Amino acid sequence: MTDWKTLVLDEIDKRQDELLELCSQLIQFPSENPPGDSREISQFIMDYLKEAGIETTVHESGPNMWNLISDYGAETADGKKLIFCGHTDVVPAGDRTRWDFDPFCGEIRDGYLLGRGASDMKAGLGGLIFTVALFSKLGVPLEGALSLLVVPDEETGGHLGVPWVLERKLIEGTAAVIAEPSGPQNPTIGQKGSCWFEFTVEGTPGHGSLQPIAGESAILKAAKGIEALQQLWDIKPDIPEEVKEIIEISKRYASERENPSYGQAFDHVTVNIGTIQGGTKVNVVADRCTVQVDSRVPFGVDHRDVLAKAKELLASVGIDAEPKQFGFYGNANWTPPTEPIVQELVESIAEVSGKEAYGVLQWATSDARAFRKYNIPVLQYGPAELSTIHNFNEKAPVWQIIQSAKVYALTALKYLKTTQKEA
Repeated sequence: MTDWKTLVLDEIDKRQDELLELCSQLIQFPSENPPGDSREISQFIMDYLKEAGIETTVHESGPNMWNLISDYGAETADGKKLIFCGHTDVVPAGDRTRWDFDPFCGEIRDGYLLGRGASDMKAGLGGLIFTVALFSKLGVPLEGALSLLVVPDEETGGHLGVPWVLERKLIEGTAAVIAEPSGPQNPTIGQKGSCWFEFTVEGTPGHGSLQPIAGESAILKAAKGIEALQQLWDIKPDIPEEVKEIIEISKRYASERENPSYGQAFDHVTVNIGTIQGGTKVNVVADRCTVQVDSRVPFGVDHRDVLAKAKELLASVGIDAEPKQFGFYGNANWTPPTEPIVQELVESIAEVSGKEAYGVLQWATSDARAFRKYNIPVLQYGPAELSTIHNFNEKAPVWQIIQSAKVYALTALKYLKTTQKEA
């Protein structure tokens, strides 16, 4: 009888160039969000899958926003259905003069895949697409259903992507794997919550030559509010007993493997002043200023309490403004390491790499929260040079791209299993 595990892993080794070329081609589509137009890259993905014998259904959630669902295998009596999920959108490349290479070149150089989205998350997405196509080409006889969900909207809140699809019951699953960037031995099994909010400060306009004698600058008032909001960091979480161990594991991992200071993020509310927009002209006292804030919320703190505390802090410096949530907001969430999909992916990493693997928490937020809302166990694993995510000169190590594809394939084989059928 066919040893499907060995056959599939050997084929990935043989077809490394095809995998890397696919990832490179995905990067060459400048699918920045905003503005958010996934049509060209989505059509490319559909054509690639069709060549492998896989049809794709398109669900348009908004102008130029295409959600793709492609199925392989068939549901069985036990109802197991694994969802592979990835997003096509990337954050804007920004000032291209600060890149050492074209952000949409997709070149492979010195062992790295280069370009915007290499780590977040087109190399991981490419691995998922490649794996599903390979299963179809080889005729792998899965005992359950494998669905590929490719969404167009994650980087600006994700409302037109995974949540939109799940709310409409366009896809169902008993487990999910998202190809978001992670450590090569450490998938992320939980995420902090988030509280994105903005507030607007009103001032009184006047001639710039008379400030501070005349007029009241909204920008100066906003600056006081910005300084006050740093105290959100001091909120003390009431950490639930069941997550204390994984938080400690994650703090050690972050401090030892990434940065000595990063561990603090897991039990604090972080505060990033993302944008400031105010004033009308340099010689006019600003009559309005709007500030957008990205705060991430640990286990044991409710995002609504963060919003209430923000209002209190603003009031303490004389700002009578109502902070309004937008984009990402929700509480911390996780998938316990005892879930079969977590155990099998962690086992797959160890088997492929020959090294210890274990799950950790992530200080950021992702589409995983939407799957958990619908009681679908989920975790994230993908190739990445973590320091380059959302940064200039984004890249991903080639060896991790290959390892991740093997892990995706092996996880699907473990979770869904195969029938006893000759190749």
